[in-house]
Amino acid sequence: MADRSIDSLALPLEVRAKLAELDLELSEGSEAKEFPRHGCEEARHNGTVLLSKHPTELHPITDNTFVQLDTKSNYNGDITQKGYEKKKSKLLGAYLPQPPGVESSLPQERRTPVTPSSSSRYHRRRSSGSRDERYRSDVHTEAVQAALAKHKERKMAVPMPSKRRSLVVQTSMDAYTPPDTSSGSEDEGSGQGDSQGTPSSSQGSLNMEHWISRAIHGSTTSSTNSSSSTQSGGSGAANALADVMTQTHIVENHSAPPDITTYTTEHSIQVERPQGTTPRAVPKYGNAELMETGDGVPVSSRVSAKIQQLVNTLKRPKRPPLREFFVDDFEELLEVQQPDPNQPRPEGAPMLAIRGEQLGVVTNWPPSLEAALQRWGTISPKAPCLTTMDTNGKPLYILTYGKLWTRSMKVAYNILHKLGTKQESMVRPGDRVALVFPNNDPAAFMVAFYGCLLAEVVPVPIEVPLTRKEIKQRFLRLTVSNAMGDLLALIIKMDAGSQQIGFLLGSCGVTVALTSDACHKGLPKSPTGEILQFKGWPRLLWFVTESKHLSKPPRDWFPHIKDANNDTAYIEYKTCKDGSVLGVTVTRIALLTHSQALTQACAYTEAETIVNVLDFKKDVGLWHGILTSVMNMMHVISIPYSLMKVNPLSWIQKVYAYKAKVACVKSRDMHWALVAHRDQRDINLTSLRMLIVADGANPWSISSCDAFLNVFQSKGLRPEVICPCASSPEALTVAIRRPTDDTNQPPGRGVLSMHGLSYGVIRVDSEEKLSVLTVQDVGLVMPGGVMCVVRPEGIPLLCRTDEIGELCVCSIAAGTSYYGLSGMTKNTFEMFPMMSSGAPISEYPFVRTGLLGFVGPGGMVFVVGKMDGLMVVSGRRHNADDIVATALAVEPMKFVYRGRIAVFSINVLHDERIVIIAEQRPDSTEEDSFQWMSRVLQAIDGIHQVGVYCLALVPANTLPKTPLGGIHLSETKQCFLEGSLHPCNVLMCPHTCVINLPKPRQKQPEIGPASVMVGNLVSGKRIAQASGRDLGQIEDNDQGRKFMFLAEVLQWRAQTTPDHLLFTLLNSRGTIANSLTCLQLHKRAEKIAVMLMERGHLQDGDHVALVYPPGIDLIAAFYGCLYAGCVPITVRPPHPQNIATTLPTVKMIVEVSRSACIMTSQLVVKLLRSREAGAAVDVRTWPPVLDTDDLPKRRPAQIYKPSNPDTLAYLDFSVSTTGMLAGVKKNYCWEVEDSYTGAPGIYTQALPSISINQFTHNMSHAATSALCRSIKLQCELYPSREVAICLDPYCGLGFVLWCLCSVYSGHQSILIPPSELEINPSLWLLAVSQYKVRDTFCSYSVMELCTKGLGSQTESLKTRGLDLSRVRTCVVVAEERPRIALTQSFSKLFKDLNLNPRAVSTSFGCRVNLAICLQGTSGPDPTTVYVDMRALRHDRVRLVERGSPHSLPLMESGKILPGVRIIIANPETKGPLGDSHLGEIWVHSAHNASGYFTIYGDESLQSDHFNSRLSFGDTQTVWARTGYLGFLRRTDLTDANGERHDALYVVGALDEAMELRGMRYHPIDIETSVIRAHKSITECAVFTWTNLLVVVVELDGSEQEALDLVPLVTNVVLEEHYLIVGVVVVVDVGVIPINSRGEKQRMHLRDGFLADQLDPIYVAYNM
Repeated sequence: MADRSIDSLALPLEVRAKLAELDLELSEGSEAKEFPRHGCEEARHNGTVLLSKHPTELHPITDNTFVQLDTKSNYNGDITQKGYEKKKSKLLGAYLPQPPGVESSLPQERRTPVTPSSSSRYHRRRSSGSRDERYRSDVHTEAVQAALAKHKERKMAVPMPSKRRSLVVQTSMDAYTPPDTSSGSEDEGSGQGDSQGTPSSSQGSLNMEHWISRAIHGSTTSSTNSSSSTQSGGSGAANALADVMTQTHIVENHSAPPDITTYTTEHSIQVERPQGTTPRAVPKYGNAELMETGDGVPVSSRVSAKIQQLVNTLKRPKRPPLREFFVDDFEELLEVQQPDPNQPRPEGAPMLAIRGEQLGVVTNWPPSLEAALQRWGTISPKAPCLTTMDTNGKPLYILTYGKLWTRSMKVAYNILHKLGTKQESMVRPGDRVALVFPNNDPAAFMVAFYGCLLAEVVPVPIEVPLTRKEIKQRFLRLTVSNAMGDLLALIIKMDAGSQQIGFLLGSCGVTVALTSDACHKGLPKSPTGEILQFKGWPRLLWFVTESKHLSKPPRDWFPHIKDANNDTAYIEYKTCKDGSVLGVTVTRIALLTHSQALTQACAYTEAETIVNVLDFKKDVGLWHGILTSVMNMMHVISIPYSLMKVNPLSWIQKVYAYKAKVACVKSRDMHWALVAHRDQRDINLTSLRMLIVADGANPWSISSCDAFLNVFQSKGLRPEVICPCASSPEALTVAIRRPTDDTNQPPGRGVLSMHGLSYGVIRVDSEEKLSVLTVQDVGLVMPGGVMCVVRPEGIPLLCRTDEIGELCVCSIAAGTSYYGLSGMTKNTFEMFPMMSSGAPISEYPFVRTGLLGFVGPGGMVFVVGKMDGLMVVSGRRHNADDIVATALAVEPMKFVYRGRIAVFSINVLHDERIVIIAEQRPDSTEEDSFQWMSRVLQAIDGIHQVGVYCLALVPANTLPKTPLGGIHLSETKQCFLEGSLHPCNVLMCPHTCVINLPKPRQKQPEIGPASVMVGNLVSGKRIAQASGRDLGQIEDNDQGRKFMFLAEVLQWRAQTTPDHLLFTLLNSRGTIANSLTCLQLHKRAEKIAVMLMERGHLQDGDHVALVYPPGIDLIAAFYGCLYAGCVPITVRPPHPQNIATTLPTVKMIVEVSRSACIMTSQLVVKLLRSREAGAAVDVRTWPPVLDTDDLPKRRPAQIYKPSNPDTLAYLDFSVSTTGMLAGVKKNYCWEVEDSYTGAPGIYTQALPSISINQFTHNMSHAATSALCRSIKLQCELYPSREVAICLDPYCGLGFVLWCLCSVYSGHQSILIPPSELEINPSLWLLAVSQYKVRDTFCSYSVMELCTKGLGSQTESLKTRGLDLSRVRTCVVVAEERPRIALTQSFSKLFKDLNLNPRAVSTSFGCRVNLAICLQGTSGPDPTTVYVDMRALRHDRVRLVERGSPHSLPLMESGKILPGVRIIIANPETKGPLGDSHLGEIWVHSAHNASGYFTIYGDESLQSDHFNSRLSFGDTQTVWARTGYLGFLRRTDLTDANGERHDALYVVGALDEAMELRGMRYHPIDIETSVIRAHKSITECAVFTWTNLLVVVVELDGSEQEALDLVPLVTNVVLEEHYLIVGVVVVVDVGVIPINSRGEKQRMHLRDGFLADQLDPIYVAYNM
């Protein structure tokens, strides 16, 4: 307690007296056991509290026990424990010891209801705030502060989102768009509360704690304008949000953390980009100084620390995990509902239908509204019907009943006789006509509406589409904010919901639109003067209804006025939750009956004056201000919305000026009047007998009603005057509170538990008494109607008396259908409530109102929410308005701009997720916003016990608006889902919300030695093994077989066919740059061998680095090494424009390979000795460099011949995508990144200089010859063949095809360097066509370049004679899963150039075997299967149909080469697997690599990768482990031998696979989903870090779109992969490193991210 350290005797006498009064007050309050303490202030104002005598038993209504409060009692008569503590702390605060340098931080006194005598003080307090008072509740505010106080002691650092500084600047106040006053009051916050300055740096930490303490205790009138902490890791917002994180729930990860790279970088990682046409930006690694966190602190290598903080917070779940919502067993999703056994259940008696009072029949009531208009137009033509106001509040026009009658007749005559031709009219009785009138012209609308009724056509009132003036205003605002994309979208879409309105008009068959002259002039027009065709709208004839444009009807023409019947009178549009627009049809009898019921309920009399602030085109404004007023000859004072923006008190002034009896307003208008109140003495509301609150069905309107009564009671406003009503478009007026006298019973109120309401039952909060909802009644059932309450889901069973359900009405005065939608009509307008026995309660249908509530004692109707605002999260119901109220109760003055908050739910992973979008004030800082967001999460969790999935802040005045300035909820939701909302702050909390993740299945026991093996069947499944053709059984005329070494084959060819052309090199123009015959190659190789021995002084077995660009020189140098007995290593030369980054890679390969010398060309020699090279590496440590442009003249004395075929032929440094070899960590195997930039689209990432303990794999002479023979046999390569090769010749199969195969097989290789495609993208295809090539090889990068660069040039290529009809095999060389989307796009695109789609295929090779599969000329075409992605995560293969949910297409990776055997093995147990399992691909072949070349050596790993044996079964065969996961499938096709074909499907690299939640995920699957999520995502890469999934996306668009991607990425990964994204990183285009073959370097990206070298646009840490 605060007073423990204070001697009470030392306190002043008056303080002790006040303490005694507080103690007495608390004791008195605690004795009142009949009702809860909280909520009393809500109910004090002339109300009845509905409470149970026994709160722990049934709800208040079943016991019918009520407590009548004395409305004149002292407001301080009782007090809550919380309020007692606050007041006591304030009294003792001045006497508590304080630390030096800390200001007094006392919580504010609890806000008490404002009495009439304190109205001026009330105004002063209100005028400085921006909080939407419609949702204000003292008790709710106290509850929110109490919930926040629980988190005070929890302080754990959580990383704030990181923004690029440019993004922070763009969302700052400097770039703030001037406010649009259409969204709120003019008297906005004046900033009086911002009295404190920014804390100094020396006291930053201390003042931050002090500031947070004040915020927790509810201080809302004085705040710090800028509270950024000077410490990088100790921001107050981070501490506050950490409190949320202690409540989060995260599923246990069963996998070990990924391997952590330990080396450090010396050089910033940079991505080389070609100078070609493809715009891929240079990454900004190393520009971390441009990066800021949300609190403005430069990052300076904080990413790793931030992720660690995030992981720490996720280790402490708030509550025990719930049971799984469904179990994923890949057969189907089994929804297993597990309701809470302790949830409250309804216990009351079944309710009965409530009947309203009988509708009285008055003798002078007209038989129809048209008859009423005729009566008053002829009897009292001078009586005023409608008075309109201008923006200055002065009467603009007075429409009398005589003018209304004559002008309506004129409109009716012109509609029927002046539209169309004399022979055929465009409009006939019963047709639908649109009414398009602005909100400031009710007179024209009224004339047109009654003109339609007289003409017996059906008016469809709609909103005006954007006028030219509005387009110009929005153009200026969007131009200021640089949102040109939004501007284009605006011009296309025109207005929020306008397109849906057009769909309604089209479905109604509307062809004519009535409008006013001013509106017609303002509509956007074409240069010819015609009104533009709005998107989605039917073609309309616009008809102006002003009298000057109309023809006068003949004297003998008179409209036919009939009694009200069942013909449709009008159609009122309704916007649904999803944004669609429906038309509710109202018949003429319903129109008349509803007007009669309102007349009786409201006791309307003739000549009364009514002030209408509502929209007169629909709902309550239409019913009272246009229809019922004419029936009773009332005078309507219409207040336009434009006047309310200028003068919110205007409607009150008009009530006083016209002595109005009735006013129709919304709680918003009452709130605005309070904000603008100035103690005006010329206001008197004694004439007002009825103040109709149109949105009284909103439970939070009670706050505005009470506050308005408190302030204006001194102005003559009587408590019984306030009359809330409930309405819906379907049921019209559902209930309305009748105006009563003082002697009647005051209105009823109920204080209900929100926890109970979330389960659909009515309970008094019996626990902490904080989470309560105070509701007021909306009166009684309408006269002539019957009401019941049914369960909102399933069969419409009657609710119990203590159960919340949907209100349903049976009445003539209701809508009859949704126009043109019979199915929805039957469900809504023809509903028959059922009793528990299954029998209907009535033979007459009921209409669903869309309102949730209950019927209390005495027939009083209570509404707790709407069906459209209902969000069912994990089986519990939450109302959007309740969430809004809680969010606004959290320090609203600082952040929320004019109370504009949108709350909705989205469906993600089989459940609804709550999304909150708020407009933040322009002066809010990043720290303030983060602080507020964290407290909102805490408050909503504490009050509603539900997690918020996404909380976003957008700049002020940017949310879509309705015509009257409110938030257009469905459009906001649509923008959120489309990624066009452009928030300035986003906080995703999937760990808190998503508790229904599928449970990982236990892995089935694998096949073990004890299994019964019968032939090839193990445990009922066929062993997954296959093999290519047997080399021993293949007969061919291969003369090269008699030679064991490639050098011998070349010598033989030089002797037998010296002039046979082996290699042709093309340049970018498509002409021959160089060529080599067999003899030329032989002679050149001899000279190089001489140079190596004489100038290089090399011995047998010395290593030589060949640093050449792709070309002929590389081939000659390779065979020169073989002739000299040296071991060649091909190395990509450094890039001339990026020597600093690429040269260290070359140096590293040379050193690791122990090269004795370097052979290269003269140009590269100059590059190696340049000044830039000297700055990058130590050139003095280079081995000898030999220039092959100057070769000796003589031949070698002897050509080297290896003594053993197993000796080393060459070393292959392969490309890595992970930095690790399959199954082996990185420090066991050396893999070097390509550093040379090839063609556009072939993007490469150079490795930084790193300290390594590395290997590469060896290729023996025997393996090399065997590989060449297998390829020759598979592709049927002979000397007469020509093969086009567009590959990089430095490693893998690309090197083999470029340098080796032509010499062995004798075919001509047409060499096309990929770098030449940078200049001429069509070079490859033109060469294939020109040389009539049958077989060609390329990489994915080349294929992607052709697809993107030549997509629009197919016709021009066709005219140039490009013909691909001769191509029989077009093979993509890759070490990855086939990119089926790219290959299909390529095939489809060039089908017009006669490319056979079946010719396109892929190959598969890896480090241990460079060519395992390759599509040959014979055999079946490549097959494609569709597998269940969910089963694949469990290492199982299940085939599904194309288009099935979660289906993944996989293409066969080519045919297995001759002499190759494959088996699928378990990578952990090394046991064979069945063909329905996913496992590691093991290969046995004569051309397997012989091992890793290592400096230090590691025989165990050497043996594991190249000499593995199965743990059981065939344990004798020696296999090489590829490190790739895949499966075999026996197809129905037959191969060349007539046997069934076994297809190999590669799924992904074992090292890249991520173990998350016990399941195996492949990055490419997640990346494919993410790229589809938004059009601006051009590339994506995912990796894991400390069991968190990190998603990096490249943004091709404005930086303002960066934050839009965060929820979309999170959604799609959750929905399709059941994973929670931990971190979302948005970067520029070109940042994700990609090697020369188009493969992503994910691990290098991870290293760059953790080292803060990516310069991201935005980093979001999902909570």
